[in-house]
Parts: sequence; C-alpha cells; structure tokens
Amino acid sequence: MNIVRDNQGLTLIETLIGITIFITAVGVVYMFVSQGFKVQNFSLQGSQAIAEARRGLDTMVKEIRETQIADNGAYPIERADKFEFIFYADIDKDDSVERIRYFLDGTDFKKGVIQPRINPVGYFSSDEVISIISRYVRNTASEPLFTYYNSNWPADTVNNPLPYPAKETDVRFIKINLKVNVQPEMAPDNFEILTYVHIRNLKDNL
Repeated sequence: MNIVRDNQGLTLIETLIGITIFITAVGVVYMFVSQGFKVQNFSLQGSQAIAEARRGLDTMVKEIRETQIADNGAYPIERADKFEFIFYADIDKDDSVERIRYFLDGTDFKKGVIQPRINPVGYFSSDEVISIISRYVRNTASEPLFTYYNSNWPADTVNNPLPYPAKETDVRFIKINLKVNVQPEMAPDNFEILTYVHIRNLKDNL
C-alpha cells in the first residue's frame, strides 16, 4: 500500500492570514493598554489639580481674613471684581503689609504679591511676584470666581450680591467658587470647590 505524505506545510495564504490575525490581536491589546494608561493619567491629573486648588483656596481664605489698611494708608480692599480681588494684608508676618492680587489668567488662577517700598512707602507693579495657585480653571463669565456681599447679608437679598465691580467699602463677605476640569471635553463635569470668607477687620454687624 502506498502512503502519500503532504510535506508542503503552510501555504503562503495561510501564513499571511496568521500574520494578519496576530497583528490585529496585538493592535487590540495595545489599544486597551494605551486607553487604560490614558484614563489613569487623566484621573491622576484631575486629582492633583483639585488638591492644588484646595490648597490654594485654603491659603487665600486665611489671607483675606487678615485684610487691613495698607502701609501707605490705602483702603484694605483695592478691587473686587468677577475674576480679580485685590487687597492688603501682612501675609508673611514681617510687620509690613503686602498688596495681594488673586486673578484668573486664561485657565490659570494666579496670585500676585507686592512688597511695599519705603521712603516713601508705595506699591509698584514692577515689584509684583506672580505664582500659579490652580490650573485648569473653567469658570466663565456667567460663573464668576468671586461674589461679594455687604454687611446686611443674608437678611438683605435685594442689594446682595453686590454688582460688579463691587464698591470696595461695601464688601464684608465673599463667596469663592472655583471650577476645575483637566479636560472639559471628557467626563466627568467640572469639579466645583466652594468656600466663603468673612473679612475680620471690616466686619460691622457680627
């Protein structure tokens, strides 16, 4: 009896099909791994941005509470607007009063500090040292960072909140609302950090 053996092995077409299946499988695995890294990195960035914003707001609240008359005699509050608050306080406990400016620049929430000069005493914009307090801030014109109230709030809901820019001598209480989102085109929605602060040295109803 004659036995016929097939020694041809895999054909070229079978080899190409095998290679194609292998490449497709590798591509699918890479896609899942890559997507996993992206999600993990996005989550980490978001957590870091939120923690950074919270630390910045904690510091800001402490400083605003200590608002006081400037070394040159200027009123404790210089400007109170939607995305900018300028005031005077001794934030470094060196017995001199600094000019502090918190403001939104694009998506960066920043802090500017000016140390007073002496003889004569004055605050010069060229001396301002600016640092970033929080990144990825998504507040819009309809969602201001700062909201201001007078000494009659919350009983007076007719004249509160104060219109922008608020009259500096009327400000007694401030709401700060920071919306943070690393990638607003992706879920989840903006993370909102809300806090309130009374200005101790200006309180006249408490």
